[in-house]
Amino acid sequence: MKIATTIDGRLLVSVDGRVAGDATAALGLTGERDPLVTLLDRGDGGAPLAALDLAALPRVDLADVALAAPLRPRTVVGAPVNYRDHQVEMHEQLTVAQLGVFLKARSSVIGPGGTVELPYTDMRTDHEGELTVVLGRPARHLSPEQAMDAVLGYTCGLDITVRSTEDRSTRKSFATFTPLGPWVVTADEVGDPGALDLRLWVGDELRQHASTADLILGVAELVSYASHVMALEPGDVILTGTPAGVGPIHDGDRVAVEISRVGRLEVEVSAAHAIDYDHRPGVWHRGLTGTTTTNGPTP
Repeated sequence: MKIATTIDGRLLVSVDGRVAGDATAALGLTGERDPLVTLLDRGDGGAPLAALDLAALPRVDLADVALAAPLRPRTVVGAPVNYRDHQVEMHEQLTVAQLGVFLKARSSVIGPGGTVELPYTDMRTDHEGELTVVLGRPARHLSPEQAMDAVLGYTCGLDITVRSTEDRSTRKSFATFTPLGPWVVTADEVGDPGALDLRLWVGDELRQHASTADLILGVAELVSYASHVMALEPGDVILTGTPAGVGPIHDGDRVAVEISRVGRLEVEVSAAHAIDYDHRPGVWHRGLTGTTTTNGPTP
């Protein structure tokens, strides 16, 4: 099953990705700002979705609706350096196994067709296409063997990253830096998350192409590890890391990430609000300028 959320807060479900059923009223979610998280918070792991009579739902032509991010997670977890080829291109000695996971601001989440806002005029900002895990149940101290029972499904994600001198979570947490969507595809439909093809384009240029078989920590191991670090809740997401091929994005670019059996996510890029790095609010007036411009890779 595929699950999406519209801009006006309706929960849509589909089995073919073209015509959807509006499940909002049937699931008692009318008026909810984040219907999927609300549903998952009821504690049944999204079981009512599987019990829906799709034929009885009001039909929606997807060409007539605007989709939002499929959900607004409370916690957004990232996995640094989780592909060997990305480790090489970033000249990084360590991997996720030594670095651990990091957090991104939940306010960085945007949906399909949204706009990534570049923060700085003089700092490189990169795309990172990633398979994203959506949790359907609480996860705490899970073994890898238990971890998959907590997974509702998967969506496409972008972990946008500015290559400045700031901390990793800061560089990845700017508003609009975590596009997600367009669908959450349930785990039963996706099958083996370690056998998916990932591609990313900037315009017509193919920048990234890899298989999730090359993940250093696979989905089960990553969910297990994260659950030993923090208490994960239904609707939380884990971005599983990006392969080699990361590169800069610029004003006016269109970025698309496509993952087999999961979908295709597209966003625009804008520099309309970009500022000079040395003139960041709260920094420039303290005289803390004269920083070194970073245009190469920063892990």
